[in-house]
Amino acid sequence: MFILWKDHTAIGEAKEINELAHQENGIDYTKYSGGEYSSEWFWAKILHTLRVDNKVREAAFSWIEQCDWIPALLTGNTDPLSIKRSRCAAGHKAMWHPDWGGLPPETFWSKLDPLLTGLKARLYKDTYTSDEAVGTISDEWAQILGLPKNVIIGTGSIDAHIGAIGSAIKPYHMVKVIGTSTCDMMVAPTEEIGKKAIRGICGQVDGSIIPNMIGLEAGQSAFGDLYAWYRELLMWPANKIIGDSNLLDRETKSKLLEEMADGILVELTLAASKIEIDTSGIIALDWMNGRRTPDCNQNLKGAIQGLTLGTTAPHIFRALVEATAFGSKKIVEQFQAEGVRIDGIIAIGGVAQKSEFVMQILADVLNFPIRIIKSEQTCALGAAMAAAVASGIYNTFLDAQNAMGSGFQKEYFPIPQNAKKYLELYKNYNALGDFVETQELQKA
Repeated sequence: MFILWKDHTAIGEAKEINELAHQENGIDYTKYSGGEYSSEWFWAKILHTLRVDNKVREAAFSWIEQCDWIPALLTGNTDPLSIKRSRCAAGHKAMWHPDWGGLPPETFWSKLDPLLTGLKARLYKDTYTSDEAVGTISDEWAQILGLPKNVIIGTGSIDAHIGAIGSAIKPYHMVKVIGTSTCDMMVAPTEEIGKKAIRGICGQVDGSIIPNMIGLEAGQSAFGDLYAWYRELLMWPANKIIGDSNLLDRETKSKLLEEMADGILVELTLAASKIEIDTSGIIALDWMNGRRTPDCNQNLKGAIQGLTLGTTAPHIFRALVEATAFGSKKIVEQFQAEGVRIDGIIAIGGVAQKSEFVMQILADVLNFPIRIIKSEQTCALGAAMAAAVASGIYNTFLDAQNAMGSGFQKEYFPIPQNAKKYLELYKNYNALGDFVETQELQKA
């Protein structure tokens, strides 16, 4: 049984974890997870599943991240007590940290809910960075995949973090993986971050991206998903009316609806790009799937303000694109407010590769140049780099990046007059966000 990372059904369990961790007389085990534990992560999902699924609760012995399971499967060692676990996943998702000897202690979990009693002993204590080998491929999988029996399998990692390696990440340069959602990653020298706990992000983990550097993660719960939601919203009448129509045969209806779905964002982009920045007066919030960072709150909802009878579909689309850019700006400002400087921004992912409209608005809002990686499969490239280091082909990630990196295909530069206008709209975005969050707090 696998649970996708963007599943938010464990919001209640995440809230309980935070309330217990934030008690004054105890250690705050969320301090290296940005100060707020998320429903998207390991313990919240485990507890929720144990509470709602009797069959799983009775059958399960242990729990594992997919990035740990695949190397375990390939090497033939699926014993949960001896599987080598990823430092990246353990630190960012399970509150693993050397300060408390690994995972938070048994007393914390049994106090949270007796259902968790004894689980820690069936998990792990040690973790491994992605430059370390798990073992060699099993005979079974070597035969299935047609590979030699001496293939070395490296320690797993989260896809976006390994993508940062493929993006040639270096200290204080933010790598933005921009697709359905975003994951924003940085690395900083361990001695410069020290024991400082960076608030409002998705964690800081020594070696989660580059060994012997602190990996820092943030992100947005929805980015391209917002555009896809709007497309589906606009497509609903067509799907219903054309789908039920007797005027067209089934094949023609199918082709027409497919053509509409494929073209709608293209046409919206063309029209939205002609709208002046300060003319529509519409402000949107990008919280349709909750807010990941800064300050995780998956209960929050999105909003659109300033609609009139003169508002068009392209006006709303442009506001949604600007909202995703404003959400990115909040993350950049959070790092800077916590004393983590940002020297440059690199982007990878489908949106970064395909949409000049979105990327120019993002550069204008952030007021930062944004370089786009040439590779269309940067996460796979990063995994190959990690494998090359784990197998001894290269000594360090820097060596692998220098030898295997794809370089950049394009750079977007902020347009000064646009950046100035967006500063004013950003104030409106923050005001709307404050209002919506206040309403949510009052309901809670």
